[in-house]
Amino acid sequence: MKPVYLESAQNGYLAQTITVLDQVLEQCCLCPRMCGVNRKNGETGICQTGNNAIVASFAPHFGEEPCISGRRGSGTIFFSGCSLMCSFCQNYDISHTTDGHEAEPGHIASIMLHLKDQGCHNINFVTPTHVLPQILEGLAIAVENGLDIPLVYNTSGFERVEILQHLEGIIDIYMPDFKFWNPEHAKDTCDAPEYPERVKKAVIEMHRQVGDLLTDETGIALSGLLVRHLVMPDNFSGTPQVLKFLKEKVSPATHVNVMSQYRPMGEVYNHAVINRPLSVDEFRASVDLTRDLGLNLVR
Repeated sequence: MKPVYLESAQNGYLAQTITVLDQVLEQCCLCPRMCGVNRKNGETGICQTGNNAIVASFAPHFGEEPCISGRRGSGTIFFSGCSLMCSFCQNYDISHTTDGHEAEPGHIASIMLHLKDQGCHNINFVTPTHVLPQILEGLAIAVENGLDIPLVYNTSGFERVEILQHLEGIIDIYMPDFKFWNPEHAKDTCDAPEYPERVKKAVIEMHRQVGDLLTDETGIALSGLLVRHLVMPDNFSGTPQVLKFLKEKVSPATHVNVMSQYRPMGEVYNHAVINRPLSVDEFRASVDLTRDLGLNLVR
């Protein structure tokens, strides 16, 4: 099974999409923040990123889901800056800063090809939303030089469907977070009360494009949707509602990673609810519910 972007590169759709999204940077509305700044001229909005993407790090990653990391690792590229800016982010030093190195499209392409040469199963774009045009420009160069492994869109889920629609036929695997069900909790920690509605629409659109997760005979993901849900103390993330939504509105066969690694980080030490780690019982209850609903639990 060939990655879908190869056909899009051949038939001209990838080049067309690059042109469209590059123009968006002139009055940036890539994400729901709709900052409207001219990033082509170096202006910055919430994501703190101008015309060039900023790469914090890249390497084969062996700590992702088994179907993503496999035995040879997932070729992760961590981009600095973020459009959501969660106060509890576990990559706080990357997402809330611009630490890293500016990377022009040719550099991004060379990183992709280097990760492929390392034997990685895929190219995993971590926090890609605010640098989509730059990533796709790099992709076009990489394809010309032999890139042919799946692309993973590893996102907070804070997306505009209007932008995601341009990615049909380009992204193989969508791996969004579904962080909150309650708008007040999203406002409290991300200043984004619209997050729940945005992520619902985004996940539905992602599934429309790529369907349920498909793996090869060794269990490595080739295409499809894999949703991550970080379970938080006192049901702050709305786990039951999130899981039921995935079953009823997305697909009963949705693959979900119910994650246990929440711990206070960033700016939440004084928060009244989430200033403590998740308990074992809270996590077990979430795992049991996922199984009871018949969703595909990814561990």
